[in-house]
Amino acid sequence: MLIGRHQVIAALRTDRPTGRLERSAYTLLSRIEAEGPMSIGQLAEAFGLDTSTINRQTGAMLRNGLVERIPDPDGGIARKLRITGDGLRRLHADRDWSVNGLSVVLADWPAEEVAVLARALARFNMSIEQHEGRSWPRPADGPADAPAGGPLDDPLDGPTGGPAGDAGDRAQA
Repeated sequence: MLIGRHQVIAALRTDRPTGRLERSAYTLLSRIEAEGPMSIGQLAEAFGLDTSTINRQTGAMLRNGLVERIPDPDGGIARKLRITGDGLRRLHADRDWSVNGLSVVLADWPAEEVAVLARALARFNMSIEQHEGRSWPRPADGPADAPAGGPLDDPLDGPTGGPAGDAGDRAQA
């Protein structure tokens, strides 16, 4: 509920970047950024969604120039989706805007309390992943219990911000 409230308040901020990504595009781009080029089938499996759903969402991303189709770098038959320069720029702009908004909300919190919240959110995300049987990729050099980029660096990444009304909606209710 609280993260959902923050997202509503964030939507009202006047410094919102123009051309903000749709939630599904943000989440799919985040996953492709973390894992590299992915096929529609790989994305569908990663999120536990039907390929037709992912096909619709990636079709919009293709039309908006956020991703491009490339041959499989590993020589497979299926073509993969790779983030374009514009897609990466917009993903990072949205992420920075969101993180900045959280920084404002947490500005008067002691560092220890922010760290406790970060660990709790990381654990929460990992519990969802374990329950669903799908993990979110994390950098090899980061702590095992931290989401990619740090637990509070990207509140929409991971299973609490999925592309099509998944665990994130349940977590915010």
